[in-house]
Amino acid sequence: MLDIKFVRENPDIVKQNIKNKFQDAKLPLVDEVISLDAESRATQQEADNIRSQRNKLSKEIGALMAQGKKEEAEEIKKKVTANADRLAELEVKETELAEKIKKIMMTIPNIIDPSVPIGKDDSENVEIQKYGEPIVPDFEIPYHTDIMESFNGIDLDAAGRVAGNGFYYLMGDIARLHSSIISYARDFMINRGFTYCVPPFMIRSEVVNGVMSFAEMDAMMYKIEGEDLYLIGTSEHSMIGKYINTIVKEETLPHTLTSYSPCFRKEKGAHGIEERSVYRIHQFEKQEMIVVCKPEDSMMWFDKLWQNTVDLFRSLDIPVRTLECCSGDLADLKVKSIDVEAWSPRQKKYFEVGSCSNLGDAQARRLKIRVDGKDGRYFAHTLNNTVVAPPRMLIAFLENNLNEDGSVNIPVPLRPYMGGMEKIVKK
Repeated sequence: MLDIKFVRENPDIVKQNIKNKFQDAKLPLVDEVISLDAESRATQQEADNIRSQRNKLSKEIGALMAQGKKEEAEEIKKKVTANADRLAELEVKETELAEKIKKIMMTIPNIIDPSVPIGKDDSENVEIQKYGEPIVPDFEIPYHTDIMESFNGIDLDAAGRVAGNGFYYLMGDIARLHSSIISYARDFMINRGFTYCVPPFMIRSEVVNGVMSFAEMDAMMYKIEGEDLYLIGTSEHSMIGKYINTIVKEETLPHTLTSYSPCFRKEKGAHGIEERSVYRIHQFEKQEMIVVCKPEDSMMWFDKLWQNTVDLFRSLDIPVRTLECCSGDLADLKVKSIDVEAWSPRQKKYFEVGSCSNLGDAQARRLKIRVDGKDGRYFAHTLNNTVVAPPRMLIAFLENNLNEDGSVNIPVPLRPYMGGMEKIVKK
């Protein structure tokens, strides 16, 4: 969410940013919110004048009563009563205007970084760099769930009977591999100086509205009926929410946290749920990283965060590339975003396995996350990035480590988490 003062003083910048994100339908909102803001400030000024006058009149009434001038005091009391009625009207108007302004401000997108490429959608995202040599073996690689089923490692049919499409039972060595990857990712991030955290898996609507746009919430979040609680779509939500309505000491920054959680998503929209896939699902587990820092440090941390994901995948010999998200592919709160994509030997292309985002002070402004600095208080910057989300990571891992005989190699760093196992072999 932008600062209303910034919008008021820089309407052309705000409008151009909306155009850069190909959201022209939102352009009228800029003039509308500026008009509402002017009305709000005028209303507040009139209310403040009445409050100030009320205090003066109260003193006059007291003085007149002390002098025995009761009739004059009664006349002033009538004026005070009339002012009180007007003040009540103004206070109602102030509240109504504040709500209207907030609703619009929550809809106007954040100002993107100048380095973000301009494009309509994810088809115009820009490749930055490749890491590792993508290899296509000279034998056919089966579909990822077929590989898992060859080890009796997944049961989609039973999950379908229990919960429907978008769920799965992981079994045996595949389930162990899933947990091992999460544990390895946890320790990888701890070794990079991040504090490990297991957060709440449900959050209140106040936090939901603080960390994401209304459109994202509707497409992603599951609501708990009868309660002000939502299942998290990623632990970033509750991790950033941890700081709601707090004032952080500047000398304690940055706060660097890595968190484990299950995640729950509706996955509404064009992509949908594939019946025999674990690429896009309703429930999965994830290791996340978040940073709360000073504004001048956020771009430095942005580069560190996506590099962590690249380094983790390369430590397991999985080729990856980084992709800069274009303006039209950025969610409204984001300043800049980079996707990390892993190589799929079966598809002979890369696919998304993580996303790193700098949100500037947008979440901090919504959640009132402030920093107590030497020059006064200001809003923190927040960032987040995926370490690993094992369903997708499993796809990349199995395809890139599959042998012609159907066995799967376990890279050296992962072996301690797999009980020393060097390969997964068919029983």
